[in-house]
Amino acid sequence: MNDFSQNIVNQRFKKVFEELEKLNIIRGKSDIAKKLGTYNHVVNSILKGQRNITVDQLNKLFDTYAINANFMFGNSETLFLPHFRPNNLPARPLSDKIQRPTRNNISLIPDKAIAGYAVSHQDNDYLNNLQRFSIPGLEGDLKAFEISGDSMMPTITNGDLVICEEVERGQPLRDNHVYVVVSDVVVAKRIQQVKSQNQIHQLRLISDNDTVYKPYTIDLQNVQQILRVKCRLTRHAIS
Repeated sequence: MNDFSQNIVNQRFKKVFEELEKLNIIRGKSDIAKKLGTYNHVVNSILKGQRNITVDQLNKLFDTYAINANFMFGNSETLFLPHFRPNNLPARPLSDKIQRPTRNNISLIPDKAIAGYAVSHQDNDYLNNLQRFSIPGLEGDLKAFEISGDSMMPTITNGDLVICEEVERGQPLRDNHVYVVVSDVVVAKRIQQVKSQNQIHQLRLISDNDTVYKPYTIDLQNVQQILRVKCRLTRHAIS
């Protein structure tokens, strides 16, 4: 078996690996392998001097961790480039970054507070006392409702959060899409619009768990608020 341990680039790669681990930027071989587009055992072989790091892997190393190419080839003792950030990945141009919300724009309505929301959703004092948070990529004034029960399984499970935006009166609704409907209660259901003479006068509320929960209708005049579900957050891990 060839001994690649004398290759300066492989030697410097070992130093880079150790420094990235020391700074908690990577967590072992599998972490850096994923960034380099290779496998755990390949990184292990390079560190042991059993193979050379490839040009493609080097380029990904430079781009991902702001490693100084001159260091890798033994022409400098400066491991990182000037724009390296020790507690983060290398700084990228602002246009390449996810634009983070500048404020906590999502109000959380936990299960125990949902009954109160039905009667207080226009009360600023009630709304201002709700916990608020942000999620990158979700902008605007949004509401997060904690779902209790199994009526929308398997689409929405018990304990999930649905992130919603209010639908202004007169805005079109989409049949068979999931909305949060506020009347004297708050429910998350699929809706179908019931029309008479081209006017909506009722909503049919449909559960995905339709073997247990049957559809029912509600008069539009009894609907206080409709919110469109934008996304779902779940506590259940992928198995």
